Amino acid sequence: MTATATRTIPFFNYKEAFAARETEYVEIFRDILRRGAFIQQRDLAEFEKRLAGYLGVKHAIGVGNATDGLMFAWMASGLEPGVEVIFPSHTMVASPASVAHAGGVPVAVDCGPDHLIDPDVIEAAITKRTRAIMPVQLNGRTADMDRINAIAERHGLFIIEDSAQALGSKFRGRFAGTFGRAGVFSFYPAKVLGCFGDGGAVVTNDDAIAERVLLLRDHGRSHTGEVVRWGFNSRLDNLQAAILDLQLRDYADVIAHRRMLASAYEEQLGDLSELHLPPAPDEDPDHFDIYQNYEVEAENRDGLRAHLSAAGIGTIIQWGGKAVHQFAGLGLRARLPYTERMFERCLMLPMNMTVTADDVEYVAHHIRRFYRA
Repeated sequence: MTATATRTIPFFNYKEAFAARETEYVEIFRDILRRGAFIQQRDLAEFEKRLAGYLGVKHAIGVGNATDGLMFAWMASGLEPGVEVIFPSHTMVASPASVAHAGGVPVAVDCGPDHLIDPDVIEAAITKRTRAIMPVQLNGRTADMDRINAIAERHGLFIIEDSAQALGSKFRGRFAGTFGRAGVFSFYPAKVLGCFGDGGAVVTNDDAIAERVLLLRDHGRSHTGEVVRWGFNSRLDNLQAAILDLQLRDYADVIAHRRMLASAYEEQLGDLSELHLPPAPDEDPDHFDIYQNYEVEAENRDGLRAHLSAAGIGTIIQWGGKAVHQFAGLGLRARLPYTERMFERCLMLPMNMTVTADDVEYVAHHIRRFYRA
């Protein structure tokens, strides 16, 4: 099919995510259900072991979702009530919510041109009450962790990473989620590694943090069954763990496909002055991006989105078109110029395993057509 032929490209095709490996998934369903292996069985343990091995960490702990995982990471790290945690406002509300629920005070700062936390603004936000920094490794890219770690060390702060969107992303050869005391990943269905419901994982090299997270996820119960603290019910479902374990085995191929699509977008749209594209796959040797999302900044964003919709192309503006600090009900007071300007321009183009190189050509054709008009 040529780039000009009519087609429909949904932003994410949930039905195809199942259909692409239906036979394997159905076999997993049958196996799990026939064994009656529903909660914290060997399938979860096997996935946790595989995930830890992939990332090169001591502990990977499956939890019900990444929001709970972040909250557990803060609680397990000893976050004191009322202390401040610096985070980028360009993120889902779940990131700072985890701090608030753990008793801390989230402090929003600006992002930079790569849409990640801007290291240049972190130090200005540090006060005598600041205890931690939460980089959000957004859209499948890892922030400049050398600079962020240097700031943290200089001021005696610790780091918890919200790496929900960045499993497999690296900075200078090191995986997202492995720079701080703990990192957290999401397995929401639209993630690069996604199950068929909610799911998440906390990873850490700290034995004490791992032990606390294990208690927090299962009602405060120790391995003997003794309840030793107040806890929660947030266990990664055994069936979902088995599905994720299957996907993780060929995860490198998934990442390679997304990086191919990103290269195609760059090749076909990189010369348009009306667009600001994400960094290309080979633009910076320090970064290995997995392209969870392909988020651009576009002139006349709303007009472009309407034009693409008319051509059958699905797009998304993240989080209702607002940064976290722009939700008045949260009471976060900040003036963040780059982030606020970006949310007037940001748009996500289709980026997932059902998108093909021909689809990118079709999307690019209609974007160029819009701006030429």
